[in-house]
Amino acid sequence: MMKKYILFFFAVLTAGAAHAQGYRVTLHAPGYKSGITYLTYYMGNNFNIADSAAIGTNGVAVFKGPVNLQPGIYAIFFPGKQLRTEFLINKEQVISVTADTADLVNKTKVTGSKENILYDQYQKFAAARGRLMQQERRAYNNATTPADSLLHEKNYNTYNKELNDYREGIIKNQPNSMMAALLNAMKEPAYPAKIPVTKQDSIDNYNEYVKNYWNGITFMDDRIIRTPFFLKKLERYYREVISPDAESIIKDVDYKLLLARSAPEMYKFLLNWLTDNFISPRYMGQDAVFVHLFDKYHSKGLSSWLNEKQMEAISRRAYMLMANLIGEKAAPLEMLDTADMPASLYSVDADYTIICFWDPNCGHCREEIPRLDSLYRASWKNHQVKIFAVLTPDGKKNVKPEWINFIKEQHIGDWTHVYITKEMEDAEYAAQKPGFRQLYDITSTPVIYLLDKEKRIIGKKLTLLQLHELLQVKWSAAAN
Repeated sequence: MMKKYILFFFAVLTAGAAHAQGYRVTLHAPGYKSGITYLTYYMGNNFNIADSAAIGTNGVAVFKGPVNLQPGIYAIFFPGKQLRTEFLINKEQVISVTADTADLVNKTKVTGSKENILYDQYQKFAAARGRLMQQERRAYNNATTPADSLLHEKNYNTYNKELNDYREGIIKNQPNSMMAALLNAMKEPAYPAKIPVTKQDSIDNYNEYVKNYWNGITFMDDRIIRTPFFLKKLERYYREVISPDAESIIKDVDYKLLLARSAPEMYKFLLNWLTDNFISPRYMGQDAVFVHLFDKYHSKGLSSWLNEKQMEAISRRAYMLMANLIGEKAAPLEMLDTADMPASLYSVDADYTIICFWDPNCGHCREEIPRLDSLYRASWKNHQVKIFAVLTPDGKKNVKPEWINFIKEQHIGDWTHVYITKEMEDAEYAAQKPGFRQLYDITSTPVIYLLDKEKRIIGKKLTLLQLHELLQVKWSAAAN
C-alpha cells in the first residue's frame, strides 16, 4: 500500500519573452535529400526540441519562428537522430550551418554568428587535445617500464595543461563572450590544498570549497541553463555539497533566487528544479524547503508560468506538509479508544511517543506491527517510550471488529489504540478542519512518527530500523 508522491514541475520550462525579430536557422546538408531534422537545445542531460524541419531535395532545411530562441548550446539532429552538430545561439538569431556528416567536427561551418567562431575553434582544439590525451592514457596503461609510465604521464599532463591554458586564454581575452561564460561554468571548483590536521582544518576546507563552488557562474545569466553541465553542477551541490539541513538550504536558495530575478529564464529554471527536488526530498526534514518555496514564492504568485492544475498540486502538497515539519509540535489528535472513550495524543505521558498509523487490512501493516511490538518490548518500553496507534480505515466499511481482534491476537493491548468515527470525520469536514490524514500526510500505511517529551516531531515516515537508530542516538546523547 506504499505510494510515492512525485511531481515533475521541473519539466515546465516555457519560452521567454517574445522579440519581434524571431529566428531563422538554415541547415545545408548536401549528404541528405529528404528526412526530418530537429533543432534542439541542452537541458541537463537531455535535448529538448525547439523546432523541426524537412530537408528538401537540395539538402537544405530551414528552422524559423517569430520568437527569438533563448541563448544556449543548440544541436541539429540529422534524419535518423544518430548524428548531430552543435553550435551556439546568443543574440544573433539568423544563422547558417553547413555540415559534412563525414567529419562534423572539422568540416562544419557556422556563419552569421561571431560567437560560433570561438566555439568552432575551441571544439577543434579540444577534440585534437582530447585524442592525444586518450592516446597517452592508453599508452600509460600498456606501459611495461617505470620510465614509459613517467613519459606518458608527463605527456598527458602537458596536453591537459595546453587545453586548460587555451580555455583560460579565451576567458581572459574574450571575457564578455558566451564562450567565456560557458568555460567558466564548466570549471570544477578547486579543493583547498591545506592538509587537514585537526577537525577544524577539515571544516575550514569544506567551507572554503562551498564558498568557491560557484566561482565563474552567475545566476543572472540565462545562457548557462541550456548547457549539459549546469544541471549536473546544481544537482551535485544540493545533494552532496551543501549541508543537508533545511535551514542552510533555505538561506542558500533564497539568495540564488534573489540573484536570478534579473534573469527570468534562470529564475524559472531554478524555482522549478528546486520545487521538484524538494517536494520528495532525499533526506528527512528537507520537505521544509519545499514548504518554504511554496510560502515565499508560489503562494505569492511568483511562479505565474505554472498552470492551474500544477498550482493546485503544489498547494495541496504544501498543505499536507505544513503541520508535520521536523521540529514542530505534533498536531493534536482527539480520538476514541477501543472502548469508545476519549483518548488524546497529548495525554500520553512519555519521554518519547511513537505514533503509528495503520490498518488491519493492510498486508504490510500486518507484517510490521508485530515487529514494532517486538522492538518495543525488547528495548524501548524500558526507556519510557509509548506507542499511540491510530486506525486509518478507508471509510468504505466498518473495520473495528477486525481492528480489535488483531490487537488481541498480537497482544498489543498496552499500546494506546485510537480511531475516529465516520460521524466525527464528517463533522470535521463540515467545520472545514483538517483531518489527521492531512495533518500527518497519511497517503499510505503504515506510517511512523517519533515525538519527544514535548510532542515535537523528531522523526517521520520512519522504517523500524530508522526508528530504532534514532532512539539509540537520542538516548546516547542524553547519557552524555
